[in-house]
Amino acid sequence: MFYPGFLFDSTYLILIPAMIIAFWAQFKIDSAYKKYKTVRTLSGVTGSEVARNILDGAGLFDVKVERYSKHLGDHYDPSLRVIRLSPEVYDSATVAAAGIAAHECGHAIQHQTHYAPLALRTKIAPVVNIGSSISIYLFMIGIFLGNPLFAKIGIIFFSGAVIYQIITLPVEFNASTRALNILKTRTFLYGEELKGAQKVLDAAAMTYVAATLMAISQLIRLIAINNRYNDN
Repeated sequence: MFYPGFLFDSTYLILIPAMIIAFWAQFKIDSAYKKYKTVRTLSGVTGSEVARNILDGAGLFDVKVERYSKHLGDHYDPSLRVIRLSPEVYDSATVAAAGIAAHECGHAIQHQTHYAPLALRTKIAPVVNIGSSISIYLFMIGIFLGNPLFAKIGIIFFSGAVIYQIITLPVEFNASTRALNILKTRTFLYGEELKGAQKVLDAAAMTYVAATLMAISQLIRLIAINNRYNDN
């Protein structure tokens, strides 16, 4: 039976708390990054120099540091063993740049030490990416065409994306902890600079928390819609 309330119905209320947290988290990261991307460090070391120094200190001479064109698209690619930093991080000697560069180095060090959550996330990523990209379509087909099997498969695939988000939390928090410890012990940052970097990284971590809550809320909504469909 076709369920006309799928596109807009009361189950959207399930998403509201997560949406509020997501807006708040985005505001926090925007404001923290905007502030500390203009605060130059006393050391005068750029983000790329911070990254190279940390990697070499950890014996990761084979991990490259590259400039990446996407704004705030900084990331570590474990498959190619490369850290990609956006221009405002790669070229800037600011508190925000140092914090972000160190965070990505934290991921490289996780990879080096076989940090279990990162290894698991990397392993399931290809399957999760495929499953999450088709999950909603399968669910909609199941609901609109009255096929409960497709709806259930869609929910199962989307559950994989939720699991991926949950695994991401310890990966990101651990990388930030590693980054702050390195920045402190290697004296890239001093006093208030270190506090500023922590604010940037804490705000960034909240965006992952918000994404996880949103994914969980969406999964609950899909289950609620499916249950309503089955009751009808």
